[in-house]
Amino acid sequence: MSKSFIEVSPESHFSIQNLPFGIFSTQSEPTPRVGTAIGDYAVDLKALAHAGLFDQVPEIAAKAKDIFSKSTLNLFMAQGKPVWTATRKFIQSILSSENSILRDNQALRTSVFVPLNQVKMHLPAEIGDYTDFYASKEHATNVGIMFRGKDNALQPNW
Repeated sequence: MSKSFIEVSPESHFSIQNLPFGIFSTQSEPTPRVGTAIGDYAVDLKALAHAGLFDQVPEIAAKAKDIFSKSTLNLFMAQGKPVWTATRKFIQSILSSENSILRDNQALRTSVFVPLNQVKMHLPAEIGDYTDFYASKEHATNVGIMFRGKDNALQPNW
């Protein structure tokens, strides 16, 4: 199991094994952008991309600056699982205590790590459309059977 050079409390939900993607901004840079979290820090993926670090990841190299500068995760999500996996593995590798790329570059660390108490989180995705499939009688009946049994599946107000 890899260990990060960033100290992470055992109570933290954001270890090197759990790097959630999200959208954040800061007071000093109010434009929302893509990041992840480790311990008590947000990791600015836009800053990593503009520093050229993602150039080492063939699956995303050509698109990283654009993808991680967006104000939603939609473009990143559209890339698919191979890109997500390669991206997450790369981030884990540069946060690893064995990797010096970020660990030993204080200037880069200063531009990449933001204390979580200084970030504002934003809605991570732009929702283009939504359909509530619970509207059909068949679906309502199936859900009702799970909760109330076959004889009382649909309530009178349905």
